[in-house]
Amino acid sequence: MAIKFQYNKTSLQSLDKQLKMRVRALPTIKNKESALRSEVKKAKQVADEFNVKLEETLNSLNDMLQLYDDYKEDILVVKDVRMSVKKIAGVKTPVLDGVDYEVKDFSLFNQPGWLLDGVEYIKEVVSIALEREFFTRKMELLDRARKKTTQKVNLYEKVQIPGFARSNGSWKTRKIFLSRHRRS
Repeated sequence: MAIKFQYNKTSLQSLDKQLKMRVRALPTIKNKESALRSEVKKAKQVADEFNVKLEETLNSLNDMLQLYDDYKEDILVVKDVRMSVKKIAGVKTPVLDGVDYEVKDFSLFNQPGWLLDGVEYIKEVVSIALEREFFTRKMELLDRARKKTTQKVNLYEKVQIPGFARSNGSWKTRKIFLSRHRRS
C-alpha cells in the first residue's frame, strides 16, 4: 500500500502515530477473531443438536400424524415470542427467552381424546424449531462479524502496518531532507 505523505514533521508524526495505533490494536482484534470463531463453532453445534432433536421429535410423532388430519389449526396459536439481545465479542445476538401460546377454548366432548396431548406435542415441536432458528441466526451474525474481523486483521497485518512501517522507516532520509531544506 502506497502511503502518501509529505516531507514535514507534522506528517511524519502523524504516520508514526497511525503505525503505533495499528500495532497496539492488532492483538485485540486477533483476540476478538478467535473468540468469534469459537462462538460460531458453539452456535453451530447447538443448532445441529436442535436439528437432530427436531427430527427425532417429528419421527416419534410420525405414527400420530394421521390423527392430526382432525386437528384444527386455530386451537393453538403462538401469542408471543419473548427475546432479548446478548452481546458476544461486541456482536449483538438474539436470545430466545420464551414462547407464549394461546390455547383456544374447545369442547373436550366434541374433540378426540388425544387432542390435549397433541397440543403439547405441537408446543414442543414449535419450541424446538424456534430455538433452532435463533441459534442459526446467532451463528450467521457471529460468522459475518468473524469474517469482517478476519479481513481487518489481514488488512492490518499484510497491508497497513507494513505500509506505514516502510513509509516511516526512512527517518534518516527524511531528516537529511528536512535539514537540507532548512539550510537553503
